[in-house]
Amino acid sequence: MGIVKIDETLHAEIRRASAVMCRSINAQAEFWMKMGMLAEANPTLSFNEIVRIQLAAADIDLPDLAAA
Repeated sequence: MGIVKIDETLHAEIRRASAVMCRSINAQAEFWMKMGMLAEANPTLSFNEIVRIQLAAADIDLPDLAAA
């Protein structure tokens, strides 16, 4: 684990987003960093596709609402 310098404006945005998403400030920053890394590594995938792949990798079975 290390220290990451974050601009005050971005830190304030992370704080507000963390409250909405029910995550700690650190967990929200980590989520954004992970999603950014995955988006850069997979530029043809949408955010929703990346989330779906990550949930499937964690063995979470999502219902297909389009089939309902």
